[in-house]
Amino acid sequence: MNHSNHHTEQFGEDRLIVRRGHPFSITLLLSPDSKEFKCQNDLLFVSIFVSPGPLPRKDSDTMVSFSLSESTVDSEWSASANNQAGNRISVSINSSPDAPIGIYSLTVAQEMQKTFLGHFILLFNAWCPRDGVFMDSERKRQEYVLAQHGQVYRGTFKRIKGLPWNFGQFDTGILDICLKILDNNPKFVSDADRDCSARKNPIYVTRVLSAMINSNNDRGVLVGEWGDFTGGAHPGSWIGSGDILRKWAESGPVRYGQCWVFAAVACTVSRALGIPCRVVTNFGSAHDTDANLLIENFYDEDGERMSGGDSVWNFHVWVDSWMTRPDMGEEFSGWQTSDPTPQETSEGIFCCGPASVKAIREGELTKKYDVPFIFAEVNADIVDLVRLSNGEFIKFSGSTTSVGRFISTKAVGTDERRDITHHYKYPEGSTEERQVFEKAKHHNKLQQRGEDPNSNIQWNISFLERHLSLKLEYDSYGGVITSDRLIQLSMILHVCDGTVSDCNVTLVIWKCCDSWLIMCLSSSVQLLGEAKVDQPVTAHLTLLNSLPEPLQNCSFTIEGLGLTDGKPIGLKVGTVGPKEEAKADIEFRPSSAGPSMLLVNFDSNKLKNIKSFINIFVQQ
Repeated sequence: MNHSNHHTEQFGEDRLIVRRGHPFSITLLLSPDSKEFKCQNDLLFVSIFVSPGPLPRKDSDTMVSFSLSESTVDSEWSASANNQAGNRISVSINSSPDAPIGIYSLTVAQEMQKTFLGHFILLFNAWCPRDGVFMDSERKRQEYVLAQHGQVYRGTFKRIKGLPWNFGQFDTGILDICLKILDNNPKFVSDADRDCSARKNPIYVTRVLSAMINSNNDRGVLVGEWGDFTGGAHPGSWIGSGDILRKWAESGPVRYGQCWVFAAVACTVSRALGIPCRVVTNFGSAHDTDANLLIENFYDEDGERMSGGDSVWNFHVWVDSWMTRPDMGEEFSGWQTSDPTPQETSEGIFCCGPASVKAIREGELTKKYDVPFIFAEVNADIVDLVRLSNGEFIKFSGSTTSVGRFISTKAVGTDERRDITHHYKYPEGSTEERQVFEKAKHHNKLQQRGEDPNSNIQWNISFLERHLSLKLEYDSYGGVITSDRLIQLSMILHVCDGTVSDCNVTLVIWKCCDSWLIMCLSSSVQLLGEAKVDQPVTAHLTLLNSLPEPLQNCSFTIEGLGLTDGKPIGLKVGTVGPKEEAKADIEFRPSSAGPSMLLVNFDSNKLKNIKSFINIFVQQ
């Protein structure tokens, strides 16, 4: 009954898990030799304190004592006796909507005799108006707290593809792992009492998670890698958070993750703890290393890219969490961006956020936390500069519209993509957008580079139009296919100064860059028979090898909540020749009735990160 009232029934029934700010009920059974208990005359003292941690203290809000009263109070810890029948007493306990989350111990004391009743877990409560994570839409609470499947968007702004993901926040053992993550953070290690007390604040918890999902400053969950994946799993092979979290709990940091994996795991942990959370993808995402709101690309006179810290990723993924911001003012409440992918340090550690999306949109760069960095990710201007033979840099091109495009998240209640760019920024080129950008520059006291007077030299050039076809043979790119299967083409136009007869003065004046998906692949999933609880059923999987060479080490992996016992099931299929189909039949046994999703991943030496899914309804 408690789990149903607190929307925690998906965690299972082996222990009590409740959300703060709402009452829950317990029944006390008095021992036969105890004297008759009368609520109106006797006092029943209930002591509650957080565990583990230091000795619980009232000053830290990690121990609360209160007596039984006529009714509960919804703004603080309180208890009341609902009814008594013989030696049975029904007691309603209300937790404070501002209580620290975590594992609690419950002790009852009467006439100096204390009885330990057991433990329960207290979570944030999006259904409680007094809780800092309250959402007033049931549809949104179902999506951002309770939904266990989702879509993570990847690709390029021209070709956006949803990646199905199994968040699995209610899967067996996951909540314990999420609490273990909190207990492994350096702030808990250095001052457990202060850390436990601070867990009342979703801002604090979200910032801790941003640091702990990556392993850069601690033994956090994931090791990031963008090149050599030796000694670990390719980031594209993951299809859910559960396997990652279990591996971390067993043996420490898991190899390897990239941005979408970091974000998806952060979403799982946030939802498990009760914080409404969504995964967000920014296409054309800037990484501004020197905080000047400019992405500066440097080239030599031959058009070769010179080393530099700034970059623009074809996509980058983070999370938004829903909460109030009493530290900034009510106007900045709502969605807050945090980014667990390790890019730059914040207050000395690799974490980012939570930053108010409203503050990002309005260019309020003085607000906490890390608003300037995230503002640059969606708003930075691009400047291309060429270094002349005399060492001087001249700006030759750029863009004010390439960064921060088609910012996407899964829509509420469907698998469709929702564009939320307008939440993060005003329309590109609009008066409001430029005004916000100028305000942000003022806040940052920018010293912009590349604004040399020579940038404004005027050239009168006549062009001849010519159409060229570029044929890309597989031999020229087959050896370097990445998991995203993208090819980037850059074109640079050189113009010679006509006053020099031997044309030895060259300026780069125009550059074009674009990306293409070289192949669009997906596996086919077919269920052979009906899915029923505790009955074996087979998934038939196929994928066509479209390459002109064999695929080695081919394998399929499936995973689904209530379908595969919380763990992925894999099957190796060996070598698949060119233009042949990889095939596999994988049997699984559903454990619970109702709707679910079966996620499929195909892996090989050449083609990776190929995902598919099928919705399944399991019969009782």
